[in-house]
Amino acid sequence: MLERPDAVLTLIPLLAVSGLAARTLIAATGVATGLLAAPLAPVGYAAALCLVFGELLAWPVAERLAGS
Repeated sequence: MLERPDAVLTLIPLLAVSGLAARTLIAATGVATGLLAAPLAPVGYAAALCLVFGELLAWPVAERLAGS
């Protein structure tokens, strides 16, 4: 069974790579679309960072600190 910490640790690299994967798929379709897809690369990293901050500030870590 996949616990929440395992799921979060799995999601972080998947989100980080998702921006690069989306950019690669769009760029593979043509030259002009590759230029439009360039800003998508950092989106995955930003999503992973938001997940980490969300976990630290809002969910289980914050609940654990509030309970102690």
